Amino acid sequence: MASRVATARSLARGCWSAFLDYETPKVIVVRNRRLGVVYRAVQLLILLYFVWYVFIVQKSYQDSETGPESSIITKVKGITVSEHKVWDVEEYVKPPEGGSVFSIITRIEVTPSQTLGTCPESMKIHNSTCHSDDDCVAGELDMLGSGLRTGRCVPYYHGDSKTCEVSAWCPVEDGSSVSQFLGKMAPNFTILIKNSIHYPKFKFSNDWPVWKLHCTFDQDSDPYCPIFRLGFIVEQAGENFTELAHKGGVIGVIINWDCDLDLSESECNPKYSFRRLDPKHAAASSGYNFRFAKYYKINGTTTTRTLIKAYGIRIDVIVHGQAGKFSLIPTIINLATALTSIGVGSFLCDWILLTFMNKNKVYSHKKFDKVCTPRHPSSSWPVTLALVLGQAPPPPSHYSQDQPPRLTSGQGADQPLAVQPPWPCPISVPPEQMVDTFNQHIRERLPVPEPSQQDFLPTNPKGLAQL
Repeated sequence: MASRVATARSLARGCWSAFLDYETPKVIVVRNRRLGVVYRAVQLLILLYFVWYVFIVQKSYQDSETGPESSIITKVKGITVSEHKVWDVEEYVKPPEGGSVFSIITRIEVTPSQTLGTCPESMKIHNSTCHSDDDCVAGELDMLGSGLRTGRCVPYYHGDSKTCEVSAWCPVEDGSSVSQFLGKMAPNFTILIKNSIHYPKFKFSNDWPVWKLHCTFDQDSDPYCPIFRLGFIVEQAGENFTELAHKGGVIGVIINWDCDLDLSESECNPKYSFRRLDPKHAAASSGYNFRFAKYYKINGTTTTRTLIKAYGIRIDVIVHGQAGKFSLIPTIINLATALTSIGVGSFLCDWILLTFMNKNKVYSHKKFDKVCTPRHPSSSWPVTLALVLGQAPPPPSHYSQDQPPRLTSGQGADQPLAVQPPWPCPISVPPEQMVDTFNQHIRERLPVPEPSQQDFLPTNPKGLAQL
């Protein structure tokens, strides 16, 4: 138990001593051509990364803002025909307000003259077929069906099959619907997109190009025109117009406002792209369709409606972007990061030097030195501070027991010896190097007195060191 306590105290003292140590870098020049090539190559790669990617591509010297405030107004123009009538904008564009999301109807299934009554249920509804009245439960309501079951089994609209009778808008949709295709001239419909954006951080606004009123968008000849052909949008999204018009789908018009506000305001222009947003091959419900009805009265008494199941192309206008302007704070931060990252080359080369080189132990002894500060009793804080810093202390007015040793003979007698700087702590070095290091340290640290005229024998520096 006592040994464990002693070990714990020793460990705690060691940790506390290491916590109060001060470390300072030591510069060592290693003349190794391969290591030097690696070092400069790493520095060059880091420099190229920050100059080319961080500052030129990412423009990290700018303060940025994403997600501009946006306003969108749309207008569709065009006329098309079906088998029975001519269709204009008021009929095939839903909703008619002209917002950022709207639908262009390209095909409809019409169920005319529906009135409230009883009729056979659609065969598409689960458990709707029957053989007798016992197969139909009166009052049963199927949430996916057309109405409330009456309990009777009646013949279907066509064929020999029978289904359960329901109380609903009759006839049901599957019984007598008529299909009409409106997409014959739809590719030539034009869509005007008015878009205004605002970046509040920079107090910058930009509107749709008002001077572009008689144009048609083209990626090469007119990339900023806000008027688009519906057929061009579908083509740019990679879809077949005829197939899309029959089944319906959702197309996104993406407007990107990427503005460099260090340049002129006229350089801030939108970039348009197009893609399909809905899953094309979804097993549950592929395509896009919706239902609506038109109500009227016959003879002023009977309420009648026309049910329309519409297939169409829904257009979603999506606006995003980013604005940037020079700012001193991100510039300083990224410059400091770049200068700090250059030190990765030194770390990598130190690791190679101390791990894979043939003389890694020699390099390790050269690179890491530990210096211990001797403790000399002193009653004066300047002397203590000078000893800690490895400098000569100021001359005291009266030397006491803290008085430094003096020379007793030779030139410069009665002069105090120079205070020695901190001695290197013992380190594990090869024996032949330890003696040379110790002798060299003694010769460098202790002054060698010049021989006096009375002493004809030369003074031996090693002998003085032994004193």
